[in-house]
Amino acid sequence: MDLEGFENLLAQEPKYRLVQAKKALFQDLIENWNQAVALPLSLRERLDKECPLEITAKTFVAQDTVKALLTLEDGLKIETVLMRHGSTGSPQATRNTVCVSSQVGCPLGCSFCATGRMGFKRNLGSPEIVAQVLFFARYLKKLKEKVTNIVFMGMGEPFLNYQNVIGAIRTLNDPTGFHSGARHFSISTVGIAEGGIAELAKEKLQINLAVSLHAPNDELRSQIMKINEKYSIRRVLDAVDDYIKKTKRRVMFEYIMIKDVNDSAKEAEELAKLMKKPLYFVNLISYNQTGIFKPSSPAKIKRFKEILEQAGVAVTQRYRFGREVEGACGQLATGDKIDTA
Repeated sequence: MDLEGFENLLAQEPKYRLVQAKKALFQDLIENWNQAVALPLSLRERLDKECPLEITAKTFVAQDTVKALLTLEDGLKIETVLMRHGSTGSPQATRNTVCVSSQVGCPLGCSFCATGRMGFKRNLGSPEIVAQVLFFARYLKKLKEKVTNIVFMGMGEPFLNYQNVIGAIRTLNDPTGFHSGARHFSISTVGIAEGGIAELAKEKLQINLAVSLHAPNDELRSQIMKINEKYSIRRVLDAVDDYIKKTKRRVMFEYIMIKDVNDSAKEAEELAKLMKKPLYFVNLISYNQTGIFKPSSPAKIKRFKEILEQAGVAVTQRYRFGREVEGACGQLATGDKIDTA
């Protein structure tokens, strides 16, 4: 799908044509310009030729998750996931969250993440990010449902592609287009301070911020996340505190529970000391196996959570979406093993 020249092509047309085209693309969710019946036939034919809307993808469907492998114009591939909250046992979901990728691969190499083992190919452009949301919006239209939430928690580090990520959010937030409310977007970062958290604090967008912490001290965090050598826990928390001061918004800290690595009572107590702040809350995530590690046992996670709660820390536990299709947190890594559904 090519969205790059779409507005430029319509620049020579009357202004209302762009409004009509955006409605057709982002609200009617057309899959080719011939379906945009409000536009003149000659314009539709030109748009179809110069700005095609086809999205090349293979999908795999589980009970509450759909994973899509998208092929980009240059032949590179990315994965994106639809999580259908509350859909188990029912055809209707109460919430449909699209987990989008921001890079092809990832340069950070976190030891628990399959995407990091891919290495880094390139950043995604804003249209390539928007296309992931449109793909699932079209998919859900057939079920008479809509995308309700968009999270930047897929392949890549969003704040290493800041301008394209924010550009995509502005496109999807546009009242004349897709019109997804800013509060329905979440960006997850390993803790890129300047150029990331600090920049987001300046945006006039009420986007949710999540920080991948995964350890309560620098020694352990550096072992599993190389980026900690540049962005230490103290440096990350200082950036978050400044963000909260400027925005008054809560921040989520993601903590993957890895067996015998970061799941002891001692580590829970250390984490509690860091997290006991009014606008902090912790989200515990059972590790989805991608390599050398194993997930913490349910009993270990329960005890870890209890220690945080007893210390007065706000804490939740994430439901595990997508393991059947290798679409869960940390499992995204492109390959041709996905079947078309």
